[in-house]
Amino acid sequence: MRNAFLIIGVCLSAVLFSCKKDKETDQSTEAEKSNLADSTLIADRGWPREAENNGTKLVYYQPQIDDWKDFKEIIARVAFSLTPKDGKQVLGVASLKAETLVDKDNRSAFIKNIQVTDIRFPALDKKKVPEMEKLFKETLPKSGDPISVDRILADLSHTKSPSKGIAAKNDPPTIFYSTNPAILLIVQGEPVLVPVEKTDIQYVVNTNWDLFFDKTTKDYYVLVENIWLTSKNLAGKWTKTTKLPSGLSHLPSGQNFDDVKKMIPPPSSGGAPEVFYSNKPAELIAINGSPKFVKIPGTKLLYIDNTENDIFADENKGQYYVLLSGRWFKSKELTGPWSYASNSLPADFAKIPKDSPRANVLSSVPGTQEANDAVMLSQVPTTAILKKSDAESKVKVSYDGGTPQFKPIDGTKMQYASNTQEKIIKVGDLYYLCFQAVWFMSTSPNGPWKTCDSVPKEIYTIPPSSPVYNVTYVTQTTTDTTVESSATAGYLGAFIIGATFGAILTYGTGWYYPPYVYYGGLYPIYRPWPYAYGGGAVYNPWTGGYAAGRRVYGPYGAAGTSAWYNPATGRYGRSASVQGWYGGRTAASTYNPWTGNYARTNQGHNAYAQWGHSAATNGNQWIQTGHITTRRGTAIGYETSSGNKGVITHRRGGGTTIHTNNNVYAGHDGHVYKRDANGNWSHYNNGNGGWTQAGTLGSSKKTGEGIQNRANQGLGANGAGERIQRDNQGLGANGAGERMQRDNQDLGGETRMGDGMRDDFPKADQTLGQPNKPLGEAGRPDITNDLDRSAISRDRGEMQTRNFQNFQRSGGFNGGGFGGGGFRGGGGFRGRR
Repeated sequence: MRNAFLIIGVCLSAVLFSCKKDKETDQSTEAEKSNLADSTLIADRGWPREAENNGTKLVYYQPQIDDWKDFKEIIARVAFSLTPKDGKQVLGVASLKAETLVDKDNRSAFIKNIQVTDIRFPALDKKKVPEMEKLFKETLPKSGDPISVDRILADLSHTKSPSKGIAAKNDPPTIFYSTNPAILLIVQGEPVLVPVEKTDIQYVVNTNWDLFFDKTTKDYYVLVENIWLTSKNLAGKWTKTTKLPSGLSHLPSGQNFDDVKKMIPPPSSGGAPEVFYSNKPAELIAINGSPKFVKIPGTKLLYIDNTENDIFADENKGQYYVLLSGRWFKSKELTGPWSYASNSLPADFAKIPKDSPRANVLSSVPGTQEANDAVMLSQVPTTAILKKSDAESKVKVSYDGGTPQFKPIDGTKMQYASNTQEKIIKVGDLYYLCFQAVWFMSTSPNGPWKTCDSVPKEIYTIPPSSPVYNVTYVTQTTTDTTVESSATAGYLGAFIIGATFGAILTYGTGWYYPPYVYYGGLYPIYRPWPYAYGGGAVYNPWTGGYAAGRRVYGPYGAAGTSAWYNPATGRYGRSASVQGWYGGRTAASTYNPWTGNYARTNQGHNAYAQWGHSAATNGNQWIQTGHITTRRGTAIGYETSSGNKGVITHRRGGGTTIHTNNNVYAGHDGHVYKRDANGNWSHYNNGNGGWTQAGTLGSSKKTGEGIQNRANQGLGANGAGERIQRDNQGLGANGAGERMQRDNQDLGGETRMGDGMRDDFPKADQTLGQPNKPLGEAGRPDITNDLDRSAISRDRGEMQTRNFQNFQRSGGFNGGGFGGGGFRGGGGFRGRR
């Protein structure tokens, strides 16, 4: 039946690569709605799941993840029930190994190339084991089954240690302070002026605001939302003006000046904000009037409510703390001076309630579950599989001035190209190019470029002090015809800092890389390198990365993302974007200095946009998805670039996802376990084919005594038990808390296991993963302790998955406004933004 469904390719993200006029907003809005509808179809729809093959029915429960090697290969255990056609139901435990492809947009991992490495049937006659093993392997889907990344990470949070942080530079930037309306005007170095055709007006490209210069009067003009300000000196006093030079009335259309033209002539209403100027990356603490402090219950902390910044006061130490680009800085006064504090944050920060208006900062508090999640998610790669010939045909490299110029990479014998936007590394006599997160090599800096079968180990020793450090987060493997690229968070600017068990995810390395400017052509060419501060970077736990943009920082987020030069057209592009480490939402063309990309879209983009396809994470680079709905339900088809195809069915009233309990687990000892509503464990009895009643296992305890008190020690002040009861109120009828209480009473319905089954067969002399070791006594403390952790993780993963899907259904990034520079409101970041 599965083969009868059509495989329909759906483009999930329409990405354009040009500098032509943007499409109408309503078209992009409709496309975004369509993308959202499509993306929900390939999401994790819950567990357990059902598969059928020639009359054999398999119900398999949520995998328990033991390892995610390099975040590409999963090692897992699965509890299951198998009912042969016209046969009796049997229970078992399987050990699996599978490859994963991660769709970051939907936070889903697609399982492919599943290998069953071990199967145990604790209550089955040995003579029947080979037959049941064969049926299980034939019925279990081999590929295409999506599982939420949140479920995987929840399992791994107990076993996988985060990576050690990089050698970041954590000196505080210049931090301005204001209680009046204010903006932060950043111009990196001297202003780079580009003429506006047929006028005496020039515009400044290396800045984060709409900044112009009148050559006739030598005056600067800056547009701040609907107010025009003027000054003779960038660092001088700015005053409001309603008189503009005539040249501003002749700004060209189609070059992202349309919003500026709407403010000409200037409106007369509105007050002038204060302007803080800096010629290098800086930050601004802007408070709307006198600070209004709000007490955080259960702590000695207060936060300032009337600001877009994350600012706290500690009553114990008399210190202020501010979070900037994922780093904490402290001071005795709000006006400074500030010093780095992330490694000495008061313990009360970890006690901030998860429903607090400032709970978002928990992702940046060392040792919290949220911080661990952020660090672990940052190591999950974005994967793209491309044909070598296609990749090589897209590579284009140009050098300002025509002749390649190289600079040394400190601490190494390598060099990097300084007069191009591309990341080119010279290693010995060879040249390596990281273009759109794919590695190429050549014997000449001008090409031709061929995909690399291997990348020199020296490249991965490039230090964070180098502007090309981000390429060390890109790896790849190849076949004769394809290249599979993997890029993690560092490629797009999010880096781990801190000790292994106090690590946090930050934006930028903290090192300042001065921009490159070339004045040899018709227009000066400005090449910004990425930097950590000045963009109002905010971490979004749902996207797993940082986005730039607060109202006081300007419509272009940061000077590093404000403009770029296109040698092919001789024109500059300008952007109004919200950047995330694997992509962003964009109102116009955008430049990402972390990757060197420029692309154009009204929907979304990522590092692979220039290949002319949809986003590689969920487009036709490695997986095409589609659906066909009939009166019988919906089928989701997939096709990988390697040619593997399949269909995942969702029948109305049931189907792939069995809407019942998910409380059956695979023990490391090869036994099948289930948990009752009180948190007690039972095992499937290997002597009589039934369940040993809860409470007879020596280590089983009530929820309050066992699971919550023991397993929640690593979950912070609010453990999963309390969290589920509180947070799942808004998750609908199938929330994890309600689901636990309702479904764990019995296995019920089609998936009832063990009732009436009495197969008095001898136990199998096997233990999961160790075929020659006898099956141990069920319910040992080490096993039930591990099961307790699995239960906590499963509940937390369920909650996180549903919260993300609610966020996705609510519109995700929609709700913020780009005009005036704010990524504010709705949007999923924070309500006050």
